[in-house]
Amino acid sequence: MTTPLTPDCEGYLNQPQQAIYYRLYRGSAFESRRLLLLHGGGVDGQITWEPIVSRLLHWTEVLVPDLRGTGRTHFPDHQEQAFNTSDVVADMAALLDSLGWSNFDLGGYSYGGLIAMQLKAARPAAIGKTFLFEPGLLSGGNETEQLSRREILMQAAQKLRIDDELEYGLQVFLDAVSPQRNRNSRSEEIVRGRLAHRPKGLAAILEAVVQAAKQLDRTQLIAAQEHVSSFVGERSSAEIFSFCQEIAQQHRDWVCHLIPGTDHALPFQKPDAIANIMNADQQTFLAQTG
Repeated sequence: MTTPLTPDCEGYLNQPQQAIYYRLYRGSAFESRRLLLLHGGGVDGQITWEPIVSRLLHWTEVLVPDLRGTGRTHFPDHQEQAFNTSDVVADMAALLDSLGWSNFDLGGYSYGGLIAMQLKAARPAAIGKTFLFEPGLLSGGNETEQLSRREILMQAAQKLRIDDELEYGLQVFLDAVSPQRNRNSRSEEIVRGRLAHRPKGLAAILEAVVQAAKQLDRTQLIAAQEHVSSFVGERSSAEIFSFCQEIAQQHRDWVCHLIPGTDHALPFQKPDAIANIMNADQQTFLAQTG
């Protein structure tokens, strides 16, 4: 069992609409580089990223915030409220500005992957290398399948807001994002326990992601990305990896990695393998960009 990391710095950025909690880890990389890591819906940044952060080699600072709806980040009244993904991008922009981060690399998982893509589109010159882990909007499938997926997520959100239907809401959510997972494993119990920490916050996240899927131009958002390493779980939907490969065929600086033995929860399942790939791809990126 690995010893949990201790952030070198942690605290809140208090904004009028959000108290944004963050952790900052410092490494010993030779070249000074920064990395922002954004977690997925329902599980905070520390649990998601610390096993990976401890294995990274190329960054002197790694910033891990909790996004809206999750962890210690909260509205001023501590009540769960609706928001959209543009609000979360604005939160991250404010946090970056407060810390003086004008140039950095970027990673995002699921919900955080969608925020990462929007942040790259908003601040293209600031971001170097990007790592995406099954981000929202890149699930593939035709228009009918995408619409069906949105309807299921909205159903999950509705159930997550009702205390007596929480377990069913969690099941609907997990079945939507990770249909081929092992439902009888100990990890299923752990995942459900983590997601149950702020179920109404997770509901707000799902609603924000569905709203973004309806409003954002996915083609334009993909076109705004540069120097991308994309990670897909081997047991995730085949359409996700196929869509990743389609993007890579059209964008020469986009590479797809299929992570064996994992599903949508890949950052939790194979942190060592993922960190090794991130280190290797970052080394390639640095060599190519000088």
